[in-house]
Amino acid sequence: MKMIIKRVVVALLSLWLLPFHAYAAQELAPVGQVVGLELRDGSVTVAAFDEELGAQSRAAGLQIGDVIESIDGQQINSSEDIHKVLTRSHGMVDVQVSREGKKQSISLTPHITGDGPKLGIYLKQGVTGIGTVTWYDKDTGKFATLGHGVNNGSGKLLDMTQGNAYDARVLTVRKGKSGEPGQLMGAIERLEPIGELTANTAQGVFGRSQEGWPCQELPVAETSEIRTGEATILSTVSGVDVREYSVEILKIYPKSRQTGRNLLIHVTDPALLETTGGIVQGMSGSPIIQDGKLIGAVTHVLVNDPTTGYGIFIENMLDAAA
Repeated sequence: MKMIIKRVVVALLSLWLLPFHAYAAQELAPVGQVVGLELRDGSVTVAAFDEELGAQSRAAGLQIGDVIESIDGQQINSSEDIHKVLTRSHGMVDVQVSREGKKQSISLTPHITGDGPKLGIYLKQGVTGIGTVTWYDKDTGKFATLGHGVNNGSGKLLDMTQGNAYDARVLTVRKGKSGEPGQLMGAIERLEPIGELTANTAQGVFGRSQEGWPCQELPVAETSEIRTGEATILSTVSGVDVREYSVEILKIYPKSRQTGRNLLIHVTDPALLETTGGIVQGMSGSPIIQDGKLIGAVTHVLVNDPTTGYGIFIENMLDAAA
């Protein structure tokens, strides 16, 4: 994943989960559309080296995965900060990085180009990837995606300082099989964001969008209305086409369960099983519908059985979005 998001293929954010309030008689638009996500936490990480300009930085000791903390004593929180510092520099610069928890100092001489001085590296700011939009509130512009939180590299919830949502499409599918969860691979469609991300919670990622998604609204189900048996999910597993697929709810767990595993679901739709093998990474956030009501979202897949996974109650998602 190159940082400055040009139409780059991104790996998706793995399956996890999400909660808000005032759901009685509330209606929301279940979406099921794949979306590109960029969550920034103030960290700037070396993602790759430019083939022509990056050899010198690599030879000086810079490595992929290094977190750039400062340059010539100036704190770095974004790629824009690096550009400003390099523009003011004269010759060699001192780059302070964090590598596996240890601080290191690396001296580098920027390349002078027509676009200004460069270190010959590509940067990653926070986390980028794709997920599925669960619901959109046409009245407020709020939306929810993923159905789980996004973690940083150390396994903790990413402390997001800002973020954006982008139009995206699914390019390819790696079919899931026992022991190997499948994955959707997608790409950002355009540079202009379609929404701003406002929160990354243990229950999912929330934001606001003025563009929104033109989907028909459905009533929000209370937990007491949800039953075992037939249901459907909305997902995008090819291009930008949202389709409805059949699933079966096998078991219902207490609402107090905060792991995102409130519903045990099993994929029964032949077309989805043929395409993905069941639930795959990138489908997290797919809305679950039963009896004409929005009841939750897909959150996890069982590693040893990709046809089966978990979902979260819509009530728990809405609790977290309040």
